[in-house]
Amino acid sequence: MTEPLVYLRGDMVPASQAKLQIYDAGVVLGATVTEMVRTFKHQLFRLQPHLDRLARGVKYLRFDIGMEMSRLGEICQELAAHNSRLIAPEDELGLIIFITPGELPVYAGGAGALANNTPTVCVHTFPMPFELWSEKFLTGQHFVTPSIRHVPPQCYDPNMKYRSRMHYYLADQEAKLVDPAAAALLLDLDGNVTETGGANFLMVEKGTIVSPTLRNILPGISRSVVREIAKKLDIPFVEKDFATFHALNADEAFTASTPYCILPVTRLNGLPVGKGVPGPIFKKLIEGWNKEVGLDVIEQFRMGAARRTGEPAKE
Repeated sequence: MTEPLVYLRGDMVPASQAKLQIYDAGVVLGATVTEMVRTFKHQLFRLQPHLDRLARGVKYLRFDIGMEMSRLGEICQELAAHNSRLIAPEDELGLIIFITPGELPVYAGGAGALANNTPTVCVHTFPMPFELWSEKFLTGQHFVTPSIRHVPPQCYDPNMKYRSRMHYYLADQEAKLVDPAAAALLLDLDGNVTETGGANFLMVEKGTIVSPTLRNILPGISRSVVREIAKKLDIPFVEKDFATFHALNADEAFTASTPYCILPVTRLNGLPVGKGVPGPIFKKLIEGWNKEVGLDVIEQFRMGAARRTGEPAKE
């Protein structure tokens, strides 16, 4: 078979046959818990921490998915092994797990949600789109703090990774009014920096990596890897509340996320962060990532982007 497989509702099916019902609660309610894992050298990286976080989210949502997380992990490994054979040796896969409460044959607000549903469990993959981030390793990212605020933890716990992301969507649309290439860095109701729509935000002050407190943000797996690497390099890592003012005046900043590991942030609200170029702490951390995954991350993105776009690799 030359078509990728998808795991959906208990079966491995060809990707072209993987269909989600229009009355699935993930569609009509946006009630979905999710994880993204990626491969390095066709091996899933840090799968277990992702499964552990997913298990906590599933328990929080009171889902009974009908299997142990260890079995879901085996499914992820089987799917990644099969679908990796369909891509070039130099390419990689992103793997998505998502779980919804199931189908609502009669959608009638809260009444419809009372049906006895079997959760929808799906695992699928896609080739890593290196071209989305390759140039940003060199130029950095631009973030804008919009008027849209982050969902407060009193609504639902940020330890759960979810797909109810209307606030992220609205925030990113507002950021693009300032700069079409920008994305949103959300603040909480008190004006403290939280996170972006797909990454943890970190800054550097006087040689110390500073993270927002976990009260307001997802405890990212890539963020935890940054912390591990920082410890090996004797770079202090602290958590505290801070506002846009402090981020603007940081020595440097970067984001951490599964697809790209870490990316520098060189502008915030149109102003340069630090010297407006990737900083020395970022460079030390990316070297640490290289050792962690056994390859040159920036080079993989640079060459991968060139293969996918057909354009010369940018230096």
